[in-house]
Amino acid sequence: MPALKCSAMTCVYNKGELCSKGDIKVGGSGATRADETCCESFMERKDAMSNSMTMADSGCGCTNIGVNCEATGCRSNDHCKCVAGAINIDGHDACCMSETCCSSFMRG
Repeated sequence: MPALKCSAMTCVYNKGELCSKGDIKVGGSGATRADETCCESFMERKDAMSNSMTMADSGCGCTNIGVNCEATGCRSNDHCKCVAGAINIDGHDACCMSETCCSSFMRG
């Protein structure tokens, strides 16, 4: 499992730039560049949710996480699983998954 660092601070699963979801899915089946990928697991944190308990609040951020990946053009993709040692998900002010990307994408 890759070490994951996530800058999508608006995601409900983001816990101190780590992910509390347990696993994520990176989209971008035809991607040839990082900006053609996205974190399909992204879910925007709404203001109303910040004051109430959510499922994501019960988890803690994990350093290593399972990553299912549709970006088959990435050299770290092995049968739709990410085998990179570490990846970064970018999207600091993202409001939807299309505003995120796997900045660690490397064309294979």
